[in-house]
Amino acid sequence: MKVFFSLVLLGILTCAAAWGQATAQMHGTVLDASGAAIPGADIKATQTETGLARTATSGADGAFVLTNLPLGPYQVEVSKEGFTKYVQNGVVLQVNSDPAVEAALKIGAVTEQVVVEANAAQVETRSSGIGEVVQTQRIVDLPLNGRNVTDLITLAGGSVNFGNIRSSFFANLPMISIAGQAMSGEPFGTDYSLDGANHVNFMTGTTMPIAFPDAVQEFKVESSGQTSSHGSAAAITVVTRSGSNNFHGNLFEFIRNSDFGSAREYFSASAVSYKRNQYGGTIGGPIKKNKLFFFGGFQGTNIRQNPDNTITTIPTTNMLAGDWTTFASAACNGGVAKTLKAPFTNNTINPALYSAPAVYIADKILASLGGLQPNQCGVITYNTPDVENYLQFTGKVDYQLSDKQSVFFRALDTHNNLPNSFSVTPNLLTAASTGLNQLGNPMPSGTPM
Repeated sequence: MKVFFSLVLLGILTCAAAWGQATAQMHGTVLDASGAAIPGADIKATQTETGLARTATSGADGAFVLTNLPLGPYQVEVSKEGFTKYVQNGVVLQVNSDPAVEAALKIGAVTEQVVVEANAAQVETRSSGIGEVVQTQRIVDLPLNGRNVTDLITLAGGSVNFGNIRSSFFANLPMISIAGQAMSGEPFGTDYSLDGANHVNFMTGTTMPIAFPDAVQEFKVESSGQTSSHGSAAAITVVTRSGSNNFHGNLFEFIRNSDFGSAREYFSASAVSYKRNQYGGTIGGPIKKNKLFFFGGFQGTNIRQNPDNTITTIPTTNMLAGDWTTFASAACNGGVAKTLKAPFTNNTINPALYSAPAVYIADKILASLGGLQPNQCGVITYNTPDVENYLQFTGKVDYQLSDKQSVFFRALDTHNNLPNSFSVTPNLLTAASTGLNQLGNPMPSGTPM
């Protein structure tokens, strides 16, 4: 048992270290006034929002690297006996970034310091990938119909959303083409990751569900020049939010209701009956300041609609009685009359030849119309009840083990409940009326018999 727990712990720590590499890092060189390298200098990078600190020492060539750093703003301090301290503020790390920090030390006392404000964008010198980062403010502030973060991927340019698909477990998984990827067949051309872990749905080639906007810190879309760490031509890296030394959170509710006034859809026989309510909140903060932090969030989405916009053809009472004369007439076939082929004569069919289960279902449908009937061609417009419930929970804990190591645990739990239309009461096959509406138009030209 002791060996088992040791292996589990080793696996957790190894995964955390490997996945953490998808966050960010920084590198640089420590030089003196003449441009010569300064070995043995102490480098300390402190995330200003959390107080988390990482340290390193410059090598013989004056170079240093700080890896696996959480995202956010940093203060970098460089000190060496015999030189003034170098302090650089405003170094902002974004997802998968690796900016260069060049520190030039002057001869003097360590108690003195030179402060540099780095408000300009940091130079990226080690990554060949071409991409764009979408930050928290844009994710939360930009209007999103349905609040799907993946809709913002197209902001990166060269990206086209071909619509959403539904897998065996999740709905609304986007099919996105980046930099001209072909969308024929399964869309396996994009590498998705969440907090450094692979996040591809291997049944569809799309992403797995992404956290709602208030729980996402930022994401990066890389369209070309990928390294071997990505197995595809394009890569989308998403990072969830973390807690900080200050408590922060929010509550939200977004309502879309047809009762507020909605136009009728083109093919609908009545006004749209769409209702969507999205609600939830987030909270984050310190468990132990400068050491242990938490973040949690929840979003619920309820959708209800019953649109009269599904057009189909069903058997009329005349057809069930064997008389197909009207159905074969020119009025129901785009102006061209049809004739049933042999062995049928005079456009009639002996009802005894009908399939008994098919007749049973047809009678059931006609009985559910509440006295209404399809038009003479059998065409009818009916409603399809739609009930959708989505629940999503996300949580994250960040822990600073030491000035050289940190670990985080993140959970994302998504629930989809989408019953099929015939399990919703009332529906087309129940005795209760569903408000079916007649469509008094003949069958369009070219409609097969």
